[in-house]
Amino acid sequence: MASTIKRDSIENGSQRRSPRQNFETWSWLFMRVSGIVLFFLALVHFFIMHIMHDVTTTTVAFVAARWSNPLWRVFDWLLLALGLLHGTNGLRYIMDDYVRSPVRRMIVKASVYGVSGVLFFIGTLTIVTFK
Repeated sequence: MASTIKRDSIENGSQRRSPRQNFETWSWLFMRVSGIVLFFLALVHFFIMHIMHDVTTTTVAFVAARWSNPLWRVFDWLLLALGLLHGTNGLRYIMDDYVRSPVRRMIVKASVYGVSGVLFFIGTLTIVTFK
């Protein structure tokens, strides 16, 4: 009886498949979660840097005082990391849609990933080593 049900479901194409969790699935989920987190990080950043504090009076002393607290460094690093990863992942979607030639797509992706890596390195180095 069980083998008949299994055979019938295979022949009819109604066999249940477990969903595959590959890179694209995780990438899709990352875009949604990072977008929500970035929204709130950017709101806090905008409020502090543009409403509570006038941008024209931002000095090195202000940044040093703010970054004397390690939590602000973590906050700014999260904003940097999530912003770059979210943006790079979005560009990856665009490149997959519009760059048809595999060789050209590889070159464009390598360039975008390289620039993102350099920006991430410089930003992280700045946040970590700032005195």
